[in-house]
Parts: sequence; structure tokens; C-alpha cells
Amino acid sequence: MANFFKSLFFGESEKTEEQKNEHNFDVFKYDGMKAERMGKNKYAIRCFQEALDIREDTEVLEHLTSVYTKEDRLDDAIETAGRWVEAEPENVRVRLLRANLNYMAGDYDRTISDCEKTVELDATEGRAHYMAGRAKKMKGDAVGAIVSLSQAIALKEDYAEAWLLRAEIMLETGDYTDGLQDAAKAVELVPEEETAYLVRGKLYEASGDRDTAEQDYRRIIDLNPFNEQAYLQLGNLYIGREQPQEAIALFDEAIELKPDFARAYHERGRARLMQGDKEGSLADMKKAMELGEQPTNISGNYSNFEDMYKNRPL
Repeated sequence: MANFFKSLFFGESEKTEEQKNEHNFDVFKYDGMKAERMGKNKYAIRCFQEALDIREDTEVLEHLTSVYTKEDRLDDAIETAGRWVEAEPENVRVRLLRANLNYMAGDYDRTISDCEKTVELDATEGRAHYMAGRAKKMKGDAVGAIVSLSQAIALKEDYAEAWLLRAEIMLETGDYTDGLQDAAKAVELVPEEETAYLVRGKLYEASGDRDTAEQDYRRIIDLNPFNEQAYLQLGNLYIGREQPQEAIALFDEAIELKPDFARAYHERGRARLMQGDKEGSLADMKKAMELGEQPTNISGNYSNFEDMYKNRPL
């Protein structure tokens, strides 16, 4: 009888406290989700933290990781994703998420570690191989990166990002023939992707086929007239072919579209110097400096721009 009354009076109280905590948890969780949708990230963080103080919940951890990432609080996002990994150690999605966060933070070793664990959990997960290859590239491990990317492609033949990244690595290592094959595949898979044409153009140029490289750079400009890198690559190709007039016309076009394009002024200055237009070149170099561009000499080494005109016949 005594136990009955104890349960009747005290058990009900304990149950009410549990219900109160659960109610508070739900309020914090869903208020946080609502705040996140409205872009009120700081308030969302406070709500999610309060909810997690009541109990760990993987959905809340996921949302909190997302909001920390939006706020560029990578360390907090990584720590929160780590708690999620501990709660669900066989969840491939969260391991890939943490791998990507570590990549963003520049921690390539931990990126690779999470990718390797992901592959142990799911050998068919091509994204893990791709992300490992990307991290290995950043570590300077070209061979390891190519191996990982090849594994990603073997699992997913239409993995455009893997083809393109492998082409970039081959450009860096001087394997232009294989690199061109990979870049061509990337262009085939994503014909509107500007970077694919840029990488292929660089590969053509490096292998000596400047005419085809020019076509790829032109294709990028057709796709996106505001792609700065395409103008710079094509302009420098003209300068390398000793076609300063074509380079000047190209940079005129770039500057008209983007008047604060500092590097375009700098490169137009180089082209004008080739033509013997010292005054125009000097004006362009000064404008480039005003816009924050550091001048270089013709060989690409940083120097005082006045040195560019010493001992040069005009």
C-alpha cells in the first residue's frame, strides 16, 4: 500500500517533469528549425543548443551543423558533426559531411580518414573516393589523388567532377595526352561547364596546340562574358604568339564589361609595351595598381613597374 501511494503521488510528479522536458525540447527544436528557415541563424543556434542540453538528437545535430556552416563557424560545425558521428557511427552521409567540412577547414588528413572509413562502410560510395582524391591533390599527392579519382570513375562513369579533377592533376604533372582525354570526357558530360573548357584549353596550349586552345577559351567567353580567367588565358596566349593587337582588343572588351578588372589593365599594359606604346602601357600599369594589382615584369616576377621600361628599345 505504501508503494502504491508513493507511485501515485511521486511517480506522477516525475512523469510530469519528464513531459515538461520533452515539451521544452520540442519547442527549442522546432523554433530553431523555423529560425533557420527564416535565416535567423544566431537565434537558431541558441535554440538548438538549448534542445541538445536536454538530450542528444541526431536531427538537431544535423541542423546545428548546417547553421554553424552557414555562419562560417567551421570548428563548431566539425565538432557538432563529430557528435553526430558518435551517435550514428555507421551513417555514411554524416561521415561524408564531416569529411567535406574538414576539407573546407584545410584538414586534409582528417578528410581522407573520414573518406576511408566511409569506403569501409560502403565500398560503392564514389563520393568518398572523389573527396579523398581532392584532399590528396591539396596535399601534393598527385599519384594518390589519381588513384582515388580513378576508383570514383570506375564506380560512376559519368562522374564529371572526377574526370575534370583528374585532368587538372594531369595538367600539373605534364601528362597532357591523358589529361586531354579526361578533359574531353568532362566536356562531353557537362558541355556548359566553363571550367571544363578552361582546363582543356590549358592542356591544348601546354601541348602546343594553341589554335584549339583559343577555341576553348573563346567558348568560355561565349558561355560567360564575365569569366575573367578566360580573358586572361586567351590574352596571354595572344601575347605568347606575339599578337599584341589581338590581346589589346580582347582586354578592351574585358575592361568594358568589367571596369575594375585590375589584371586586365595589367595584361593590356604588357601588350601595349610589346607594341612600343610606353605611355599607354604605363597608364594601364598605374590603373592596375590603383585597383590593387601588383605589377610584374614580362617573365612574371614581381618588380617595380618602372623597371619594365629600362633598357628596352621603343
